[in-house]
Amino acid sequence: MNDTNVSSAVLERLSEEWEALTPEAQKAARYVLENPQDVGISTVREIAEAAKVKPNTVVRMARQVGFDGYDDFREPFREAIRRGSVNFPDRARWLQDISRTGDMGGLYADLLNAAIRNIEDTFAGISADNLQAAAEAIWNSRNVYVLGVGVNNANARNFTYLASTGMTQFFAIPKPGSVATDDLAWADERDVLIAMTCRPFRTEVIEAVRIAREQEMTVVSISDSPASPIILQAHHGFVVSADTPQFFPSSVSTIALLETLLSFVIAVSSEEIVDRVEKFHKRRHQLGIYQEEPE
Repeated sequence: MNDTNVSSAVLERLSEEWEALTPEAQKAARYVLENPQDVGISTVREIAEAAKVKPNTVVRMARQVGFDGYDDFREPFREAIRRGSVNFPDRARWLQDISRTGDMGGLYADLLNAAIRNIEDTFAGISADNLQAAAEAIWNSRNVYVLGVGVNNANARNFTYLASTGMTQFFAIPKPGSVATDDLAWADERDVLIAMTCRPFRTEVIEAVRIAREQEMTVVSISDSPASPIILQAHHGFVVSADTPQFFPSSVSTIALLETLLSFVIAVSSEEIVDRVEKFHKRRHQLGIYQEEPE
């Protein structure tokens, strides 16, 4: 953990209070200082066993630095997990710990609050003018390549699928059996790359953005940090909030942003889009793809 993490203040307080702790409490404090990643995912008994002290000693240590008890002491470390400050396996273990302790209602509330907060934080930092500028670049392009790997691959393909109901120049990459940089081989200044990756950033997405810039493509990037390599290289960059109690970054705000961006593309497009969408869905009804409502 580092100084930016919500639990760093607790570690500092432990160090400051070191001399005031009993020898046994110092053993517990030493374990916490050396293994802070364990606190948010461990019960008081598990920490006590690992530190080779009694559970009451861990509780006394927590009270010595200003907390009511171990649960109160552990909360900043859990908050670090919620904010993605620890690795994926630790976050997965924390979820299992919640299940063992029966606090599923608390997890449900945390997930719901995180989803709502992510959307609010994301759109609070994005203006309609920024979205319109990106939408106009997309609409006026020859081809639009939508790049997402890992969890964002599904997001990229969903965006491309929705766009295909009215437009034909959208392509999800990497294509099956290919790599993104090869898919961009013949792209140039007439084309747009929409790229997305959240921490930890995927190297193939970063490389594709670099290639796109070299080929003078317009780059629209979506990531969870203003310092993201793909945001720094973007013509149009959008920072999403992806905090979540789950062990992978949340896609809720990314999906919401992509749906909004596509709506802006439709809004700035020509009137023929309406006819295209109508023709597309009429054909689907004719082919029996949709279940018809009873008359």
